Amino acid sequence: MTTRTSWITTPVTADLLRGAIEVERTEHGVLPHRLTARARAQCADPQLALAESQPSGVRLALRTRATALELDTLPTKRAYVGAPARPDGVYDLLVDGRLTGQAVVTGGNTVTLDMTTGSAETTPGPVGTLRFGELPEGVKDIEIWLPHDETTELVALRTDAPVEPAPDPGRAVWLHHGSSISHGSNAASPTTTWPALAASLGGVELVNLGLGGGALLDPFTARVMRDTPADLISVKIGINVVNADLMRLRAFAPAVHGFLDTLREGHPTAPLLVVSPIHCPIHEDTPGPTAPDLAALSAGRLRFRATGDPAERAQGKLTLAVIRDELARIVAERAAEDPHLHHLDGRALYGEADSAELPLPDDLHPDATAHRRMGERFAGLAFATGGPFTGAGRGEGLS
Repeated sequence: MTTRTSWITTPVTADLLRGAIEVERTEHGVLPHRLTARARAQCADPQLALAESQPSGVRLALRTRATALELDTLPTKRAYVGAPARPDGVYDLLVDGRLTGQAVVTGGNTVTLDMTTGSAETTPGPVGTLRFGELPEGVKDIEIWLPHDETTELVALRTDAPVEPAPDPGRAVWLHHGSSISHGSNAASPTTTWPALAASLGGVELVNLGLGGGALLDPFTARVMRDTPADLISVKIGINVVNADLMRLRAFAPAVHGFLDTLREGHPTAPLLVVSPIHCPIHEDTPGPTAPDLAALSAGRLRFRATGDPAERAQGKLTLAVIRDELARIVAERAAEDPHLHHLDGRALYGEADSAELPLPDDLHPDATAHRRMGERFAGLAFATGGPFTGAGRGEGLS
């Protein structure tokens, strides 16, 4: 703790946060959520509970003259039995839109996951503090992007000058839903997940509902998106449906239609982009479920493998190739009556050539370099002239 004595403590409230769907008051402070309490109550999956509480895209947004600030947080970190230790989650500091600092918070709770048995054990830990000093003089807008892959309770905010919520920047709001890849798995920091990079390049405000393991066409997720104000919407569908071996082709198509129907109930004319899976060699033609590679795990490496049989495609089991074809068909049919509905083949973001150059390090998730490439490509395809999000501005497409 610094010896400074002129700290001003400001309660962390919802009006200081962007990118959160709901804020829960806890024993220690507040916990940002990316699904509503009602949605969370409709699914008992601990993986989804973990993913939605990890604040990908959530940031504190302040206007202040402060030249120093401290933030007390209680992180919940993950560890995997037999795998190398994970790095601490990164906090990104933006001052007037520019990245000017990064920090981590040690300590906190630890959830230890055993991928061979599916068990999880939580070890409690202490609150930690991050500090950013020597901030520029004068009034400025500050954003602190919370770790995208680390559940983060916000305990206390201290500054050496008063703070207020940063004003609405007047940019279009982009609401995105996807899997752990959209969530940011293997990205270097919260502002370098591919959706965060694309949002920055596109000049829009991001609400990221990328949910690791949770892009499963759940009706409660569709209802959350339906009820969330947004100007632009995208859904990236496919890899988690295969990972979980959740449904067959017969169920998949109606589930996609139902998800899109629900989105249109709340956003009847907003540009809506359906994105199919990126290239993933283990599941291109081999169904799920996906399982940890125990041989690799025994050697201290976290990798995944496909456990399905390609012959089972004849019985309707899903692969990424099957899902891409089906999504293209569904969007083409619906677009005849919905001119604001668009399709993007995920291989335009990361395809076979990218896989050869930048292979998925665990056979499932892109690395930090690939995240940057995907973000730049999405921005070029979606926000550029002629793209589905062309000319995005406050109120355009707002329903």
